[in-house]
Amino acid sequence: MFPALDLSGKVAVVIGGTSGIGKTLSVGLADAGANVIATGRNAANVEAVAQEIEARGRHTLRVTTDTRDKSSLQRLLAACLERFEKVEILLNCAGKIKRAPTLDFLESDWHDILDTNLTGTLRACQVFGQHMLSRKSGRIINIASLNSFVALHEVAAYAASKAGVAALTRALAVEWSRDGVLTNAIAPGVFRTSLNADLLDNTPRGNELLMRTPMGRFGRVDELVGAAVFLASDSASFVTGQILVVDGGFLASGVNQ
Repeated sequence: MFPALDLSGKVAVVIGGTSGIGKTLSVGLADAGANVIATGRNAANVEAVAQEIEARGRHTLRVTTDTRDKSSLQRLLAACLERFEKVEILLNCAGKIKRAPTLDFLESDWHDILDTNLTGTLRACQVFGQHMLSRKSGRIINIASLNSFVALHEVAAYAASKAGVAALTRALAVEWSRDGVLTNAIAPGVFRTSLNADLLDNTPRGNELLMRTPMGRFGRVDELVGAAVFLASDSASFVTGQILVVDGGFLASGVNQ
């Protein structure tokens, strides 16, 4: 491995790191050498990912958290400091989405999505950012979206939350970079998962998403690992406030045929 990309000995926390993209990034950071604490609300999922991390010879903890509960994030930080004495990398992967016409969208659902995706990201940044600022060093990686840049049909709450994540990422970069804490985000394109495979493969919406992706295929979640390792590593020592898009060319696309 190129030495500046080596994460050996680094301590990383992945919020929402026990399923989907978060799980893949948790394991990917462990493959790059980091000790990884993958956390979420489900204790069984936390245990399963912890075993995968330990199978790679890395250290971890088994702690459940909920981004809607700041005290749970504070308990997680305390546990990490007791075991590892520091946290150098934070990935914010927790998120949810609901598709429905905006005219009829319930305020309760709106608040739930923004509380998880945007305010939850803020809470984690506040809790772990305070620790990183005290050390004059740290890397925060948020998960943005294509919806941070363009609108997709009938997901207004999700789009608003992810546009907010992009703005928050830039705002924290402006505030915290002078003190050694670099804040960036990854914006995934369309990636096939067990949850969306039927939609992507068997609906007009899936066909349109594929048509708009110049590479002519959907992403594999492991194709996001390189971006996360780069942003967490010494190779990105002068990179802050950026939204790194990994989308097979989706945002560059005009007419594809």
